[in-house]
Amino acid sequence: MARTLMRFTGVGGQGVLLAGEIFAAAKIKAGGFGLKTATYTSQVRGGPTVVDITLDDDEIYYPYANEGEINFMLSVANVSYQSFKKGVKPGGTIVIEPNLVTASDEDRATWNIVEIPIITIAKEEVGNVITQSVVALAIANTYMSAIDKQLLLDTMLSKVPAKVHDINLKAYELGEKYASESMA
Repeated sequence: MARTLMRFTGVGGQGVLLAGEIFAAAKIKAGGFGLKTATYTSQVRGGPTVVDITLDDDEIYYPYANEGEINFMLSVANVSYQSFKKGVKPGGTIVIEPNLVTASDEDRATWNIVEIPIITIAKEEVGNVITQSVVALAIANTYMSAIDKQLLLDTMLSKVPAKVHDINLKAYELGEKYASESMA
């Protein structure tokens, strides 16, 4: 497998750090190398957050993605989207939460912009907005085929309390469904 570079952006409290941690841990369990590097402000909740996820079969010597080298980005906050979109290579895919993120016509000409209402899915279809990070995890994995689905699910379940396993599995299935539909 070639190196996979993904970026999740949002604001503090939206769970983008957890999603990156799950991807990295799953890749390590698969026998490869996984790394998440996070950048966030000192503002605990509401500040711009970016998590870069690097997955590779070979050892990772440099933990940061270079400008324009990321294959896939998912963003659930406009302030973070505007700040970090330039890291995505031209023609790469950016999934945005359309109720919170605005992509310009220039953005749409540069990248494959996909609108999936991640927070609405978590809030209204799953019934718990906290599951948005798992919806995002499923969307990213569906687009990137980065990790075996069952391994990713097992890793995700190991990181959340048992009492929320059912809703997180539902969140994953819905994220996967919406991603698959958007790719059709």
